[in-house]
Amino acid sequence: MFEKAQGEKVTLPCTFELSEEDEGPLDIEWVLIPADNQKRELIIIMYSVDRVYDQYYAATTRRMQFSNLDPKSGDGSLDILNLKAADTGTYQCKVKKAPGVQSQKIQLTVLVKPARTKCSIEGSQEIGKDVTLKCVSQEGSPLLSYDWRRVSGTQHLPATSVLNKNTGELLLKNASREYSGRYNCVASNRVGTDECSVELNVTPPVNTAAIIVGAIIGTLLGLSVLCSIIFCFCKKHREKKYEKEVHHDIREDVPPPKSRSSTARSYIGSNRSSLGSMSPSNMEAYTKTPYSQVPSEDFERTPAQNPAFAPSKYDIAHKIGDITVV
Repeated sequence: MFEKAQGEKVTLPCTFELSEEDEGPLDIEWVLIPADNQKRELIIIMYSVDRVYDQYYAATTRRMQFSNLDPKSGDGSLDILNLKAADTGTYQCKVKKAPGVQSQKIQLTVLVKPARTKCSIEGSQEIGKDVTLKCVSQEGSPLLSYDWRRVSGTQHLPATSVLNKNTGELLLKNASREYSGRYNCVASNRVGTDECSVELNVTPPVNTAAIIVGAIIGTLLGLSVLCSIIFCFCKKHREKKYEKEVHHDIREDVPPPKSRSSTARSYIGSNRSSLGSMSPSNMEAYTKTPYSQVPSEDFERTPAQNPAFAPSKYDIAHKIGDITVV
């Protein structure tokens, strides 16, 4: 039986002696016997009639070869390079030279070294709490064994620690400040080792009551600020809405003010009707009324603002004494 690590080289021995009675051609054959007896043997490499044949099994091409360049000298040992886990199995060497035949079996186990080992901490790193250091290898053939050691401060593990070599867990009970430091884990099997480390920092318990009170106060302050912002926004919105309604509000029960021009026209119209019905007897009374004084109901405009009216043929305010009304 042979045990080797993945990636290494192994030589499977196969030596023989020929007798005088063996007169036939020499054949040396290496086969891999599958674990399942229902499957056929797989030829790996063969020497026959002074020639080597090694193209039978693609997975072993260029990785398996005879140790001796001249196998007929009595050494048909097999070299396997760059071992893989799939190379694990039972190998058989057969030497044939008629009428003699010899064979032997060799068990090869390819082990994988521990690799990609990771360390972690589980549990609260507070004084008085239980904390667990974990170590696990992503690769590696069984049986894997784990061992923890402290690499900072005192080299010894705490007195309350409990180590499980099979799972890689280190339990530290009732942790204290003295437990703080760097811890190293070594994973190992029969062919190799791998390591990882982790830093443990034990601190006083956190005052959860103060944190809760602070969170509540902070939440209330945030809500009050939010409510203030919403109130100011609503108030501003109502003020703008009120100003807009007042600006566009038109009272229907109050008639619009009359303009100066409409007042003047109505006054002139009434005087026209009066002039049309005048007789020589009341002509003298009418001349006493100054025609140029037109009443204004709402406001007095400046000369620049007064509208210019085209002179009418009935406008005789300044020459009433010289015309004859027909």
